[in-house]
Amino acid sequence: MVEMIDKMLAMASDWLWSYILLFGLLGTHVYLTVVLRFPQRYILKAMGYYFGGGKHGEGSIAHFPSLMVSLAANVGTGNIVGVATAVAVGGPGAVFWCMVTGLLGISTRYAESLLAIRYRVRNSKGHICGGPMYALERGMKSKWLAVMFSLFTALAAFGIGNITQANAVANVLEESPLAVPTWGTGLVLTVLVAVVLLFGLKGIARVCTACVPGMALVYIVGCCILIGQNVELVGPALEYILRAAFTDQAAAGGFIGSSIMLAMQTGVRRGLFSNEAGMGSSPIVSAPVRTPNAVQQALVSSTGPFWDTVVICTLTGLTLSICLLAHPEIASGEGTMLTYRAFATAGSLSSWLLTASLATFVVSTLLGWSYFGEQALEYLGGARLVLPYRVLWVGAVYLGCVIPKSTIVWNFADLANGLMALPNLICLVALSGVLIAQTKHYLWEGNPDEIDPDVQLTPAPPARELPKS
Repeated sequence: MVEMIDKMLAMASDWLWSYILLFGLLGTHVYLTVVLRFPQRYILKAMGYYFGGGKHGEGSIAHFPSLMVSLAANVGTGNIVGVATAVAVGGPGAVFWCMVTGLLGISTRYAESLLAIRYRVRNSKGHICGGPMYALERGMKSKWLAVMFSLFTALAAFGIGNITQANAVANVLEESPLAVPTWGTGLVLTVLVAVVLLFGLKGIARVCTACVPGMALVYIVGCCILIGQNVELVGPALEYILRAAFTDQAAAGGFIGSSIMLAMQTGVRRGLFSNEAGMGSSPIVSAPVRTPNAVQQALVSSTGPFWDTVVICTLTGLTLSICLLAHPEIASGEGTMLTYRAFATAGSLSSWLLTASLATFVVSTLLGWSYFGEQALEYLGGARLVLPYRVLWVGAVYLGCVIPKSTIVWNFADLANGLMALPNLICLVALSGVLIAQTKHYLWEGNPDEIDPDVQLTPAPPARELPKS
């Protein structure tokens, strides 16, 4: 039964990703990059707003904590395990296409975050909400697409943001020197996530702000150790990655064979899994940000794919390619443990660095995606659905840890990601006129600190008490 479901999910996912999303996602990335005049060139200006922007305007969290929640949801198994599966299936060429997706995705993240701020609302409890569902409803006047996006988001959260994350860290910890049983990892993760969720968005933001920068640095140090031990293979590895991206490759030297289309398809798919630019998830946490206008926060948010994919995923792919050239015996058709085996070639210190980084990334991703899923459900049925969703979320964390390793987890995540991205991509293209107008006034004409009254929301009226029976 499980094998049949796995095959059905794989067929549906492959069909969706073969042409529709492969070219739809890359096409949207390129289109937005061109019409918005390459927002990538403002990357340094955007980083300057990490701590210096958001001094005026309405919102519940600042620029930097918002970016950390977004990165927390993005930086996880997609960067470590996802890149490894891309290399195992699509060959080293997938690393190149993953990086291209990240570079072009900067424009798309900028655009979707701008719309999230532009069409945000204040709910009955006084909380600021936003995301593609509100842009679809208020901007495109398409309620049914907004509902579809929210449904797909709530489902995708359990794939990309929960079960795959928990399953990956449980398997790594079990194979690590700690030899932690999967049920033990499940118990610890379940308790940690449940405790933090009690404190809502601000609690999630505090945890992510404290953990993400340090653990990203630890992981980068681990990759640099591996590269430093095999520095003479950096050139050959880069050459192999570029050659494999544009030519069909036969199996050789630890790498499985792959075609150009398979490398592109796998790289783009894992790029989306990693940085989520085009999915519409990260803009949900951009909406409550304290910002004078939509463009300023959009710039900050656009740096996410740069750190997540251009830096971390590329570093992972280069490290794996080097290790496979130096130690071809670690290669296998199963990519989920490839990164761990690569790090193990450098000794116990690197293994410990990877284990610590992955565990922290997974916790932060679980927290970030729980918020995305909650907001999607709140849009569909109100705040009453949040508590039941949190209970299911915490239960799924434990389930993800204890279920056996299976491709069904990744196939489900890929399918849900793709379905979620479709309404968002339609929204971005349909509202490109709004994107151009906002960018022209606040960015091209040099008004990045001007306050936009349209995104400063008035307090909601107090909720009426229900009559007592």
